[in-house]
Amino acid sequence: MPGKLELSIALSNNENTRAILDGRIEPDGIRLHATALHPSEMFWRQLKFAEFDVSEMSMSSMTIATAKGPTPWVMIPVFTTREFFHLRALVRVASGIWKPADLRGKRLGVPEYQQTAAIWGRGVLQHEFGVHPREVEWHMERTPEMSHGGATGFDPPEGVTVNRIPLSTNIGEMMVRGELDATLLYLIDRNLVDRSRIDLSKDDRFRPLFDRKAEAARYFKKTGIYQINHGLVIRRSIHERHPWAALNIYNAFVKVRAEVLRARDTALHRHYEPSLIGDDVRRALETDTMAYGVKANRKVLETVTQYVHEQGLTPRRVALEELFAPAAMDL
Repeated sequence: MPGKLELSIALSNNENTRAILDGRIEPDGIRLHATALHPSEMFWRQLKFAEFDVSEMSMSSMTIATAKGPTPWVMIPVFTTREFFHLRALVRVASGIWKPADLRGKRLGVPEYQQTAAIWGRGVLQHEFGVHPREVEWHMERTPEMSHGGATGFDPPEGVTVNRIPLSTNIGEMMVRGELDATLLYLIDRNLVDRSRIDLSKDDRFRPLFDRKAEAARYFKKTGIYQINHGLVIRRSIHERHPWAALNIYNAFVKVRAEVLRARDTALHRHYEPSLIGDDVRRALETDTMAYGVKANRKVLETVTQYVHEQGLTPRRVALEELFAPAAMDL
């Protein structure tokens, strides 16, 4: 389309992105060439090859990369997926883990140590339940070649034990064989990065660490945090040539979000049905579950950058002004 800025974009496929992916909503003055990808693969491709002009991006990996110097991207404060990520933890019933404190000294699987969902999980374990990452033996599934950390220069933090799971196996198989006691996060979606395929949710040898409904209500009531793991990035060189583009992209996603809210009585993340959340949390989140912008999310964003630093993945705490496009700080 003559006169429009042509950009490639990669997004996960969910209700907050679908109208962008199918072209039903476009930013003013921009034509987006969209690709739907699983986030695990998308982030690896962006961090390794800077393949797309615009994409979702791991908050933790973007923070880690930024701590080492300017990245190829700047962030736009659109947050398309949010969860209470610590609720994903699964334990082997036979392991004797009944509460978070029981994780001390146990073998815990994680797809990738630095991924944002794992950052949130460890942050909650430490700050809410007193379990420090140093007290757990970690087993990481992704290899240096096929991981976000491989692109950002991941090294295990000092004092933390991180074992690499051999290519011959994966978290799911190790859980079934009893070689892991629990997993902080478990991914079985097919993509180029993650290897586990066994559905542990249908196996009565495993159970969630938390009563999800009760813990969601407790955590949200105490912290007011609905955890963010993905932001949006635009190539820095494009942003410098066309500083208006970031705002127009932001506005397009705001339109998509408004459409979603109009179509639903509640706006919970797709992973959480109301029966799992509880009425108190559901009512609180109905106001604006997925609020975009830096201002509305400063506490959540500053918490995740704090956790990235205190977990030993950055030498300093990265400021939000280093991550987001300057004009976005007022959104």
